[in-house]
Amino acid sequence: MRIPSLLLASTLFVFSPLLNAGEILVKKGETIAFMGDSITAQGAANPTGYVRLVASGLATQGIDVTVIPAGISGNKSDQMLARLDKDVLSKKPTWMTLSCGVNDVWHGEKGIPLEAYKKNITEILDRCHQAGVKVLVLTATQIKLPLTSPENVKLAGYNAFLREIAKTRNLPLADLNAAMAADQAANKRVLTVDGVHMNLYGNLMMAKGVLTAFGLDDRQLAAASTKWNEQPDLIQTTAKIKLSIKEFTALEAYAARQNKSVDTVINELAANAVDAAIKATPAK
Repeated sequence: MRIPSLLLASTLFVFSPLLNAGEILVKKGETIAFMGDSITAQGAANPTGYVRLVASGLATQGIDVTVIPAGISGNKSDQMLARLDKDVLSKKPTWMTLSCGVNDVWHGEKGIPLEAYKKNITEILDRCHQAGVKVLVLTATQIKLPLTSPENVKLAGYNAFLREIAKTRNLPLADLNAAMAADQAANKRVLTVDGVHMNLYGNLMMAKGVLTAFGLDDRQLAAASTKWNEQPDLIQTTAKIKLSIKEFTALEAYAARQNKSVDTVINELAANAVDAAIKATPAK
């Protein structure tokens, strides 16, 4: 099973003013730091997380990069600013992707007001510029559904600022919030495990957005899709079965038709296989 709707969508929610036609911004041997919160931390720790998928997608174009994971659960813009030197700049990356805003809003009274958020993001970008680190800006993904919830309405102002400062500073932008809404509308698919943190399809959506902002075109994204789909042992189910994305999505579709979970189906298939083996074994 392929995933064309995620990877070959005609609408690209990106802004990459640094790109020339056919150019990929990231070069072989460069280092990318991924600054963010728990979405990014999970994106680096999980083989199907967006951070790992971005590195894998670049590798399909002969661009092998070094990844610096810099996501910490619960982080807001002030905390990312406070640890920027230690977790990113001291490691001297070529690039840094910045994913920040969900917790600034989601944490409510303990969050960061918009004006303070603007100052924090501005200083993060200033320090990166002074250190010679190029930045790819990611808009903040949704805070549960519906899109008209108070959290998402508030978040819109934060994302509007990210779009504005990226354009003003001529920085590439992956508008993941817009891409997420478009994917949900087109495919009626859940992209998170809890309304905030990404599932497989959410991570694929994020990786596609980042790669597009880095300059990959539809043909190159298709190559990444093929690698993601066919790579064995990329997904490990709770039943300890390792699958490729292609195998998992096929099994997921089958399980949905049975109104069962993937792990339930795997356990049933395994039990049936054991029973068949016992019946096929001659009695001594």
